[in-house]
Amino acid sequence: MSTASTSTERTFEEVVSRLEDVVKRLEGGDLPLEESLAIFEEGVKLSREGAERLDAAEKRVEELLQGSGTAQTQPWSDEEPETR
Repeated sequence: MSTASTSTERTFEEVVSRLEDVVKRLEGGDLPLEESLAIFEEGVKLSREGAERLDAAEKRVEELLQGSGTAQTQPWSDEEPETR
């Protein structure tokens, strides 16, 4: 099974759900070393896949906003937006 084909078949939500499962298994601490390494490797791949999907979505939103001519993108911030 190739990574490219599985990446296009999974939704972002499925990637996140599987990543959560991976984290739970690793946090359990009862896996043999080799299995832990294999699961950790899967987690890294899932994390990268999720990040790529988020980057693509952010780019798409920026392109849509630029096309409207009325909105500008700004960097994300952890601070709460000011209310008017």
